Amino acid sequence: MYLATTGRRPDASPRPAGPGRRVPGTVIALGAVSLVTDISSEMVTAVLPLYLVLGLGLSPLQFGFLDGLFNGATAVVRLLGGRLADRGGGRHRTVAGVGYLLSALSRLGLLLAGGAAGGIAAALAADRLGKGVRTAPRDAMISLSAPPEALGRAFGVHRAMDTTGALLGPLVAFVVLWATADAYDAVFVVSFATGLFGVLVLVLFVPAGPGTAGVAAVAAAGPRPAGRRRSRALGDPVFRRIVTAAALLGAATIGDSFLYLLLQRGLDLPPLLFPLLPLGAAACYLLLAVPAGRIADRTGRRTPFLCGHGALLAAYLTLTAPPGWPAAVLVLVLLGVFYAATDGVLMALAGPVLPPDGRAGGLAVLQTGQALARLVGAAGFGAAWTWWGPRPALTVAALALAAALAAAWRILPERESS
Repeated sequence: MYLATTGRRPDASPRPAGPGRRVPGTVIALGAVSLVTDISSEMVTAVLPLYLVLGLGLSPLQFGFLDGLFNGATAVVRLLGGRLADRGGGRHRTVAGVGYLLSALSRLGLLLAGGAAGGIAAALAADRLGKGVRTAPRDAMISLSAPPEALGRAFGVHRAMDTTGALLGPLVAFVVLWATADAYDAVFVVSFATGLFGVLVLVLFVPAGPGTAGVAAVAAAGPRPAGRRRSRALGDPVFRRIVTAAALLGAATIGDSFLYLLLQRGLDLPPLLFPLLPLGAAACYLLLAVPAGRIADRTGRRTPFLCGHGALLAAYLTLTAPPGWPAAVLVLVLLGVFYAATDGVLMALAGPVLPPDGRAGGLAVLQTGQALARLVGAAGFGAAWTWWGPRPALTVAALALAAALAAAWRILPERESS
């Protein structure tokens, strides 16, 4: 049950000792960039639902539409970013850098927009476009820097560092709001400065070319016919099944912001404490990201990926129970388990299927499928909440996720072939 370009399980032979087991420096550097950038982005993400729904008076339907729309609107940019990154060995860093810079500048857009809906929409679009541009080239650099049998661990380390930023971001937002008497503009200013620092770290410490593992993989693959190059990722049946399963599960994912809003309503939390809700999930994700990656490397990545969605299903069901702090803590823990077992594991699952010179484009296709599916999920849940109320909407979401999980269990290949 393990997918590797070598065609064998990683535990079929002893693992190399010493330097061969170290996480590549490129992965650590990219983790540092993601850590700083996530402090910037999660500062805004932590206060945005509160700012839009409670501050500006948007309905759950409007918020769900905006949140899903701007996540789904990155589709074309993800594909374009992936294709541009594949054209030339040194373009992964350049394309990713453009994305990081665009997201940082979007904080200025939020600052200048004030309460204007058009300005807020433009700033959110810039942030999502920046994320869409950078994600596939960044994950391709990670995938090309580590050997196939250690991709789960490499992505786990990166996601753990990324999640450290996600953990610190809401804390910084909380401190800024407390120190400035709920001045959202101050959050946007600090977020902008932090985002620019992340771009600087990328330029100074991330190498422009592929890692040694990526060079070796390209050499081992040898020349390939032109008709089988980057744009034909979906022609591979294994990759096509991975994309289909990820899209089905994405369409049944309602979005973290809705979960936090439901927890805030159930616990009747004051607005000042709302940015602290993501900390529980982020802390759990941070603790489990590396162990989950190691388990995926040893046992195969299909089962942890599906079990992670099982944890998300359990979180939905928990939210339908009577509210209280024990249930809230359980929801946050389950959300952290979900991300630890799915985020980097999915990239490690798909990466070895793709050719080295088309990896960024292929991962962009996979990420685009998820983004478009989550557009459907977010907008659909927002509409269901508005029309039926939160509890019936959650029930429908849980049923949809259970059905998608059963379908994905059959669609995903049990044996991960070369």
